[in-house]
Amino acid sequence: MNKEKRLYQAFLTLKSPKEVENFLNDLCTETEVADFADRLEIASLLQSETLSYREISERTGASLTTVTRVAKFLKKNNNNGYKTVLKRLK
Repeated sequence: MNKEKRLYQAFLTLKSPKEVENFLNDLCTETEVADFADRLEIASLLQSETLSYREISERTGASLTTVTRVAKFLKKNNNNGYKTVLKRLK
């Protein structure tokens, strides 16, 4: 198993939000975790509201580049990762 697949499998072994939190806090910097959270919030806002990219940027504090990047992944249906997670979080 390659190292990326091992990381994906590691997430699947976690059994609670607290375990995920602990793992992410060990694995990532606070800024990286905050960036992930921002991207998920941006995806949610892009799907559920009619805000402009600039308004989303101002609301989340993320750059316009980040908002545009998330929007690109939502529109192109590359891996459907954001859509899958947002659907399951509802």
